[in-house]
Amino acid sequence: EMSVVGPRPIVQAEVVRYGARFESYRRMRPGLTGLWQVSGRSKMGTRDMLALDVQYVRNRTLLGDIGIVARTLPAVLRVDGAR
Repeated sequence: EMSVVGPRPIVQAEVVRYGARFESYRRMRPGLTGLWQVSGRSKMGTRDMLALDVQYVRNRTLLGDIGIVARTLPAVLRVDGAR
């Protein structure tokens, strides 16, 4: 039940960290890739990650999704931001 692009999946134990922002996430399927994943991932703190996911949810477009998909392979190959 995932889409190709979307916010990162949230496990139940993390819901409290999202606060009021959680409602934005509930409206969308999580994605195999997303804005956070192609923007540095673990180089960012929790606040930055949440901000990127909320930004994605609020400003989602087909062209934006295509751009994220295009940036995914290079990010994975560089292991960009992965711990």
